[in-house]
Amino acid sequence: MIENNRIEYKRKLTDELEKEVVAFLNSDGGVIYIGRDENDTFDIGNLDELQLKIKDRLKNNISPSILGLFDIVIEKFNNTNIIKIIVASGSEKPYYIKKRGMSSKGCYIRIGSASEPMDDRFIEEMFARRVRHTIRKIKAPRQDLSFNQLKIYYESKDLLLNEKFTQNLEFLTDDGSYNFVAYLMADNNNISIKVAKYKGLDRIELIENNEYGFDSIIKATKSVLDKLDVENTTFAKITHKERIEKTLWDKVAIREAVINAIVHNDWTTEVPPKFEVFDDRLEITSAGTLPFGMSKDEFFSGVSNPKNRELMRIFRDLEMVEQLGSGMPRILNTYGKESFIFMQNFTRIVFAKSGQIGGQIGGQIGGQIDSSNITDRQKEILDLIKRNNKISRKMISEILDINQSAVLKHLNTLKQKGILTRVNGTRGYWEIKI
Repeated sequence: MIENNRIEYKRKLTDELEKEVVAFLNSDGGVIYIGRDENDTFDIGNLDELQLKIKDRLKNNISPSILGLFDIVIEKFNNTNIIKIIVASGSEKPYYIKKRGMSSKGCYIRIGSASEPMDDRFIEEMFARRVRHTIRKIKAPRQDLSFNQLKIYYESKDLLLNEKFTQNLEFLTDDGSYNFVAYLMADNNNISIKVAKYKGLDRIELIENNEYGFDSIIKATKSVLDKLDVENTTFAKITHKERIEKTLWDKVAIREAVINAIVHNDWTTEVPPKFEVFDDRLEITSAGTLPFGMSKDEFFSGVSNPKNRELMRIFRDLEMVEQLGSGMPRILNTYGKESFIFMQNFTRIVFAKSGQIGGQIGGQIGGQIDSSNITDRQKEILDLIKRNNKISRKMISEILDINQSAVLKHLNTLKQKGILTRVNGTRGYWEIKI
């Protein structure tokens, strides 16, 4: 790998560290390697001591706070341990070096493989776009909060919350009141997360409705994971050679998707994520859509832009998330980009049950209807409809990256072939006749 807009190499720790980190924060994030270049490694001394030094510098020398926006890990290269600093794109741009202030001397941005100073006009524009209405600034609906559950979770990881933990974890507004971060982490609150189970492929017949919460969001997250683990039963497929056992959904992808939905949910709306189990799929819906300024390509490439860095920091402390940006590749490793549906105010992930993606559509068609004239694109459209029978032409267009007129043409063709029917008009749903 060579240096580029996402990668920086340092033979040793220098005074330029804050500058490079600020540039990545103000751009699309990136990775800084200390102790290596493109081809070789270099002696950088005591790694544990260096990690602590780097963490202290980034914590104290950059503003606004970047806790939850960086990871420091040890990685092996050429049989030598080096330090890897993973930096996310920040949501409170512009970030700057404290002692130099919010000026061209303190604000940097990544351009190619270099960190360049930002001009004053750009700094002013970026500051004007800064999202001020974050959960850190929203006052909690109640102020009689306690955090015994959270303390137990920290102690289970050999971490101790001292008397200043409300400041360290950013639980306070500027006037010293508990904020919404504190409210989400408190022993008692009015936040609950629902896991619903339906009979069939739609939301008509609800057979189970579980509600987790009214306490620490950490406990609620663990309860949701436990419930979905119960639903994620194992089935066996017998071949002429062997018996293959599989779960309905990939366990790693489910865990990442659940935690992402909770950590990155737009809690400023006070709408929690929801989890819905159907006969053929699992749907995870969270409030909010792509972060401001982020493209779909950047989203799918694993560019990390935590919407709630305060929550991200706590989930990382408790080892519920790993390296920044690692969740998306784990999901895409099993489920494709087509599993994601971006709406105006919500994001939904649809995980089809094992054996119901891809080949099954074509196989079913082949058994009953001549599929020789059905294109691969039309099979993709049928696959999307099978997962969400109320999907719109616009959603199909966005997921498959084709224009709506092309989608309409394919839909009409499928209807003419008797494979697809629209029930109850524009406000109805699709029905696959196979």
